[in-house]
Amino acid sequence: MKNVSVNEVPADAQLIDVRENDEWAIDHAADAVHIPMSDFIGRINEIDAERDIYVICKLGGRSAQVAEYLDEKLEGARVYNVDGGTDAWRKAGLPMA
Repeated sequence: MKNVSVNEVPADAQLIDVRENDEWAIDHAADAVHIPMSDFIGRINEIDAERDIYVICKLGGRSAQVAEYLDEKLEGARVYNVDGGTDAWRKAGLPMA
C-alpha cells in the first residue's frame, strides 16, 4: 500500500469510499464507489483487482486499514490510500456529489 495525495488520484481511478452510509449521504468524491468499511469483507468481490485501487475515507485512517487489508487479500493488486480523505478532496476543489 502506498499513500497518495488527492491530486495524485487519476480522473478515471477506481476510487472506493469506505465511509459509512450517513457520511456518504452528506457528500463524496463524484466518481467514487461506496463500499462501507462495515460491509467490506462481504463485498470485496466488487473490486477489480486488475485495476489500481484507490481507497478513501474522511481523513485517511479507515482507508489505510482497508488498503492494508486489500494488500494482503488481493495478491499483486496496486492499492493506494488517499491521504487526507474526502476532507482534503473537498478542500482541493475536486468534484463532489
